[in-house]
Parts: sequence; structure tokens; C-alpha cells
Amino acid sequence: MQVYDTTLRDGAQREGLTYSVADKLAVAKLLDEFGVGFIEGGWPGAMPKDVEFFRRAREELEFQHAILVAFGMTRKAGVHVEDDALIKGLIDAQTPAVALVAKSDLRHVLRALRTTPEENLAMVADSVAYFVANGRRVFLDCEHFFDGFRYDPDYTTSVVKAGLDAGAEIAVMCDTNGGMLPSQVTKAVAEVCARLGVSPDRLGIHTQNDTSCAVANTVAAVEAGVRHFQGTANGYGERPGNADLFACVANLQLKLGLPVLPDGCLEQMVRVSHAIAEIANIAPDTHQAYTGSAAFAHKAGLHASAIKHDPALYNHIDPAVVGNDMKILVTEMAGRASIELKSKELGLDLAGRPDVATKVTEEVKQREAAGWSYEAADASFELLVRDALGGGPAPFTLESYRVIVEHREDGAVVSEATVKVRVKGERVIATAEGNGPVNALDEALRQALTRHYASLATLELADYKVRILEGSHGTGAITRVLVETVDSRGGDWTTVGVHENVVEASWRALVDALTFGLVRVPA
Repeated sequence: MQVYDTTLRDGAQREGLTYSVADKLAVAKLLDEFGVGFIEGGWPGAMPKDVEFFRRAREELEFQHAILVAFGMTRKAGVHVEDDALIKGLIDAQTPAVALVAKSDLRHVLRALRTTPEENLAMVADSVAYFVANGRRVFLDCEHFFDGFRYDPDYTTSVVKAGLDAGAEIAVMCDTNGGMLPSQVTKAVAEVCARLGVSPDRLGIHTQNDTSCAVANTVAAVEAGVRHFQGTANGYGERPGNADLFACVANLQLKLGLPVLPDGCLEQMVRVSHAIAEIANIAPDTHQAYTGSAAFAHKAGLHASAIKHDPALYNHIDPAVVGNDMKILVTEMAGRASIELKSKELGLDLAGRPDVATKVTEEVKQREAAGWSYEAADASFELLVRDALGGGPAPFTLESYRVIVEHREDGAVVSEATVKVRVKGERVIATAEGNGPVNALDEALRQALTRHYASLATLELADYKVRILEGSHGTGAITRVLVETVDSRGGDWTTVGVHENVVEASWRALVDALTFGLVRVPA
């Protein structure tokens, strides 16, 4: 079974979603940890940011499971494949595999490409053969496959045949407009295989969610014999989105018993789902199948009574299988095992310290109820565990801070921050300016600490995200701040802060960021 993720390309077309290159690298790492087989990184021929992503990916990413894929299109009409600039961009990306999108609906060939049916087939064959000759694995995305197959099955089938004959590993049937139903997908798979005389394992499936059937359509295609499916994390994508990668994986592996992911990866599902949501700055869908916080929530008294005797009576799977927890009424059952597993991953073994594990679990539950989230803030979570283990005195303590924002007559806005901290028994006062209150606080705190901790000079605030938490309103709403910090000597981490005051929330995230940096390299 080939699990193909397109979060970084097709998923990024979701309205309001924008990934930086650093974001894309972080998402790719998470997807590899989840065990997907292929990660489509973007379109290097069309997007300058994606050129940078693939360059950095070659230097910075070491996948354990995934193969990186560059996306592009077949050569242009009337252009030799060797001379096509977008084709060259794919070659320059240096990925072991490429995905080529091709028109498979005759109407799109005539009206969108404005070329002949024969030339479109030649474009497919030439492009696929070129990449195969250059040692690349090729996936052919047949755009508008299902609509085209219903309109003119002969021509759509000929596009699939041209790609497979030229050496494409898989011809992907794309429900680009998202209008299919499961029975229609099943029928189309059988018909195209009969027409071509090929096994369905030469076909792939890519579905959009315009009928809310993207996951069901994917499952239907796999049940019909397809062994390559595409999806996006949390179903991100254009319009209503794509097939949710996590729901597809769980359905296929847990319900159909298919070997989808490597051993040990399925239980990472909730962690990866929520971490990607945090990077995208999108609140996780609480009612998302398998990964939502309400996916295994039970409020009715009848449910709770039965669950006390046997949780399986009202859960379709054991939530822990996908890294989730069961909830009774409004209380989240965070699960000590999850805390122990994550702590061990961070190098802090709590197996022999049940008292500490229980303490951390309860504190996480209380903080999450107040709006904290550690899904994308491993550094803050690690500090929480270290503190519970008695990790020693804090490297500094706050006496007070003050931030002033001055809007001047000429339109200039200046922020100034003063911090008073105690460091190694010494009271230190520092003042600094910044382009905003958070930047000013960051500069002042570093200035106060650097004389005692020279290693802080190598740290830099790389990203800053603010979210108004659901259920709070107006300018007095509770806010959650995520701060990403990078170390010029290598490494990056994310910390979290929550408060009614956005500056205080930012301060808490900044304190964790610098404290974690000192835990890593104290000198």
C-alpha cells in the first residue's frame, strides 16, 4: 500500500493557509514520523518558495520512512520536453520521484489547454518517458479523471494508457471537482481496468471533499483494488478540502486490516495531526474522526455507565491505538501512558516514576482546560516534565517587566521594554527597544541574561503565532502564543504561553524558549 501525502502542495491551497519554508520542513518531519511513504513537497518549477524548500530539504531532512516528491505538470504544447522550464525545475529539485499532472478530461484539453487530443497524449508520454529516462519514479495525476471518464471514457482511458505505457509507476484517478460518490468510484475503477487490461494496483486515487465523501471514496477505491491513495493532513485543501490522510489510514488499517503504516506509527496520529494544525495556525477540529478531542467523548449517562464496565461498549476502537484518549462528560482523560510515551521520546523516562507521571498528567489536563496546548510545543512540555522531576533551580527568575508602546506624531511606532530579573543571585535590570512589544521584551531579556549565559547569543526568535482561543471574545479574550526559536549551532524548538493579556502570554512563551535553550546548552 502506498500512502502518498500532499499536505504541502494540495493541502496548502486551503483558504487562509500559508506555510513558510521552515513550516514546510517541520510538517515534512512530522509526516515522516507518522510513516507515510511519499511526501509531495510542492511545485518547484512554479513557486520560488518551493525551490528553496527542496534545496533545504536535501540538506536538512533525513527521512526514516518517506520519499520526497516534486510536483509539476507535463510539458507545454508545442515545446520539446528538454526545453520546458517547468520540467527543468522538477529535474533541479533532485527528488527521487515526481508527480506530473495531466489533463484527462477532453473538454479541458480543448478549452483549457487549447490543444489537440493527440498533442495532449504526446505531452503525457514525452514527459513521463523523460523523467523515467532520468531515473525518476513517476506518478501521473490524471486531473478531472472521473468527470472526463463519464464524458468520454475512451479518451480518458487513453491518457491513462499513455502514461503507463511511457513508464509511469501509478496513474492516479483524480476527483478534482470532488463530485463523486463511493459507488461511482468503484464502478469507474472496474471499468478502466477492464478497458486497459491492467490490474487496479497500477491505479491511484486522489479525492476532494465537495460531497463530504472524500474518505469514503478513497476507501471504495482501495476496496476495488487500488493500492496508492493520496490525502492531506486533517483534510486541508481547496474548497471543502481533500481526503483526510488520518481518517483514510485509520480506516484502511484498522477496519480493512491492510498494512498501511510501519509498526509503531499509527499511535502517533493524534500528536502529528495536532502539531500540523498548530504549525498551520488552524485550531484542531475537535470533532475530527480519530484525532479530534471529541472523537471518543461520552456525555450521556447511559454511555458513562456502560463504559465503567467496558470502554469497548461505546468506542469503535481503543482510542490509544491512534494516540487519542477517551473523554467522560467534560473531563478529558489525558492518559498517563501518553505522558510517559512522549516523555520517553524526549529522553525523560518516567516508567519508574508513577508519581511524577501522575503529577504531570494532572497538570497537563488542568492547563489544557485553561487553553494551553503542548501538541506543537515539545520544549514547553519537556520543561514541565523536568520541573516535575526536580530539575533544579530556574536559570533566572522575574522580578517585573514593563512594556511601553509609543505612537508618535509622525506615525512612527516605538516599543520599549524593561525587565528586572534575578540571575545567579544578582539583580539585573535591562532596557531595550524593538519593532513591537514582544520583540522589545525578547531583546531586553536577552540583554539581561547574556552576560551570565553567553550561549543565548546564538538563539533567534524564528516564528511567532497568536491564536484567540475558541469560546473567548473581544479584546479581553484568552490568547495562546507559540514561539519558535532556532539555534545557529543547530536545532529548533517551540514553546507556548497562554494568558488573557497577549504580552504576558508572549512573555511566558519567551521565558520557556530561553530556558529550554539553556537546558540544551547551559554555558
